[in-house]
Amino acid sequence: MRLSEVAAAVGGRLHGPDVLVSGAAYVDSRAAVLGGLFVAVVGERVDGHLHADGAHAVLGSRPTSAPTVVVDDVTVALGRLARRVVGTLDVPVLAVTGSQGKTGTKDYLAHLLGPTAVATRANNNNELGVPLSVLRADETTTHLVLEMGARGIGHLAYLCEIAPPTVSAVLNVGTAHVGEFGGVEAIAAAKGELVEALDEHGTAVLNADDHRVAAMASRTRGQVLTFGGTGDVRWRDVTLDALGRATFELGHAGSWTRVTLRQTGAHQVANAAAAAAMALAVGVPLEAVGERLSTAEAASRWRMELAERADGLLVLNDAYNANPASMRAALDALRALGRDRAGRTVAVLGEMKELGGEHDAGHLEVGRATAGVDVVVVVGDAAAGIAEGARSAGVREVIVTAGRDDALAWVRKNARAGDAVLVKASRAAALEVLAAALIDDGEGHAR
Repeated sequence: MRLSEVAAAVGGRLHGPDVLVSGAAYVDSRAAVLGGLFVAVVGERVDGHLHADGAHAVLGSRPTSAPTVVVDDVTVALGRLARRVVGTLDVPVLAVTGSQGKTGTKDYLAHLLGPTAVATRANNNNELGVPLSVLRADETTTHLVLEMGARGIGHLAYLCEIAPPTVSAVLNVGTAHVGEFGGVEAIAAAKGELVEALDEHGTAVLNADDHRVAAMASRTRGQVLTFGGTGDVRWRDVTLDALGRATFELGHAGSWTRVTLRQTGAHQVANAAAAAAMALAVGVPLEAVGERLSTAEAASRWRMELAERADGLLVLNDAYNANPASMRAALDALRALGRDRAGRTVAVLGEMKELGGEHDAGHLEVGRATAGVDVVVVVGDAAAGIAEGARSAGVREVIVTAGRDDALAWVRKNARAGDAVLVKASRAAALEVLAAALIDDGEGHAR
């Protein structure tokens, strides 16, 4: 598009030459895109307009040194531009939301649909991330795979206005961000906006094993395809290897196909089944789904990343984020890793943010879920409830540390060859730094 066309699409004013925009939109000036559109966002700490020098073209709220489309609200304008592009592409939009598992499911689905699908990178799933994902698409794109997140009522409805979904998947309703929503029922109301956005030709992919999600069938005009132990897309005969990776049979409409996943954790089975249901909804055959799931590698950092040091220490880095449900899943994976190993299982756990009034209860719950783990290392006073819960669950060795550096020092001193170490907390704790240091100590390599 020429910059004048961008201005017309978003209701902006062009300042400077009418250049041709041939690259994607971006918000980080350090990762400029050749021929792209720099979106100058004014944040709490950084004003993008101050970093526009050298940009090919800019979308901003005031003129810059580069050719600029000036608008009143940059975020709203970005959404309008993405909506224009979605309308011209005419490709299926597959949207996924849930309290946990969104990114893993999105990554599986992107692999199932192949290299001509454009998918959300990492978890760029908000009012900036969704349109930026859309604006990476071009005439060769066959599918848009969009992770969509919500922190309040109306958020998903807005994202669906930007990219109206063809297939909407709701994975679960949990306590992630419950402090912002005000309660689990409010979370369910917000997540259901994704299926309400479907027309009669769309498909709602719903978790049959989550009663709040299953109830969303009444909130959509589209067809309903369920996944889960009792779903239309289901699994059976799950086994885990020594690295906690699942092999199982995946079934739909009376047919079954064998799948062997390459990611650690039994919870990956549900994520894979959700992605399978979404792919089936757009015509991918079940046999092809099984074959492709079995070749899918991890695509997003710090989510169940497993590395092994030369001395045999395993480090399971799941430090990208945390809530009670994802903590339980990670602990299950840790116990599976320790099942056939001579060493100990060590859980290094930090604070879970955004639990609101459920903060103390949530941490106590996670502590109780550590039953069967040999050592629990709690990072920081804010996560002290985990220690209390772990002791009540009979964990023999519970260590409470002052922070990340103290936790790293303890694990460095006490972890032994053959141990399996889980590292997990909310994003703000930045425990991926701890995991990386442990791996680097022994020249670890990915498993």
